[in-house]
Amino acid sequence: MKSTSLLINHAKIYLESSVIENGAVWIEDGQIKAIEEKPATDVASDVHVIDGSHLNLIPGFIDAHIHGANGADVMDATEKALDDMAVLLPKEGTTSFLATTITQSPENIEKALENVANYPNKPAHAEVIGVHLEGPFVNKVKAGAQPVQYIKAPDLAQFNKWQKLSGDQIRTITMAPEFDEDGRFIKALNESGVNVSAGHTDAGFAGIKKAVSHGVRQLTHLCNAMNGIHHRDIGAVGAAFQLEDLHAELIADGIHVAPDMMALIYRNVGSDRIILITDAMRAKGLPAGDYELGGQPVKVTEDRAELADGTLAGSIVKMRDGAANMLAIEDVTLADIVKMASSNPAKQVGIFDRKGSIAVGKDADLLLVDDQLNLTYTICRGEVAFKGA
Repeated sequence: MKSTSLLINHAKIYLESSVIENGAVWIEDGQIKAIEEKPATDVASDVHVIDGSHLNLIPGFIDAHIHGANGADVMDATEKALDDMAVLLPKEGTTSFLATTITQSPENIEKALENVANYPNKPAHAEVIGVHLEGPFVNKVKAGAQPVQYIKAPDLAQFNKWQKLSGDQIRTITMAPEFDEDGRFIKALNESGVNVSAGHTDAGFAGIKKAVSHGVRQLTHLCNAMNGIHHRDIGAVGAAFQLEDLHAELIADGIHVAPDMMALIYRNVGSDRIILITDAMRAKGLPAGDYELGGQPVKVTEDRAELADGTLAGSIVKMRDGAANMLAIEDVTLADIVKMASSNPAKQVGIFDRKGSIAVGKDADLLLVDDQLNLTYTICRGEVAFKGA
């Protein structure tokens, strides 16, 4: 459904620092043009009106770490692969995402980066907002599902080449900071505006603290492929609890991180620093069966994806479901979900000027949901991309 003029009326609107109980949002040419504290009454006949009665209007979800969905993977390096992902994601509330690579040969990584650089975003699809380069500068002992044969030491010249090929679209990089002892690599990326995330790392608390002093500002899929909390070294997970400069990705599927640990993370890290992600692979949205990730065979069951040795190989969770799992934690509110799934990722990768909240002048990436986060509408840049029952 295409409309240059759209009105969402009678909705409870979650703004950046307040909530309008019963208001209206006007949308024109894909952007939010006006926000009113009362329902609109004088509406021209050519304006498409969506009734938001008894529903919450929140910003669209931003998945800052996703490898694939709907049978497609970023590493397929085709326009169709990104299309197939982008057409499915609005059904789970995702309106934009970082196309995430995996440790692979330089040639395969370069094909994926060039594909993103040349990709034309489509109307009524989730928007590709850049690249999350996961690997290859990670630690073999914490490889997880990253193919170990392609792991290499941090290489600034290599990264700069890849950034150029991507059209300067690499917004986040996951790397093991222990292999950048003097911090030159991290500092260079941080100064260029890249969000440097420690992940697939064997660093302890002291190592992560040192990396933060060099410019690391995030931890990749907290608890997974990193050192947990021990009474003699609180590790990378403890660093998320203790270091206010760190944001932490979280796969809230209840599998990568147990529900009790999710609650512990929420209470210690808080909604201001958690970034909800899916880390989904190509089987998301498809039946159980045999798939692949990074050239490795993956067995997908009803709720998880695993390599042959039982290692988790990304997830098949939907953003809406991960957010609902967080909402089920005591004291978590819908405003907290907005921070963790929309505002925080937008701020972290430098696009909060146009996404991540409901404000005049921003892209009209919006969700109409009930109090349990069941989706009624997903609107991508002013166009209805999904309509629920």
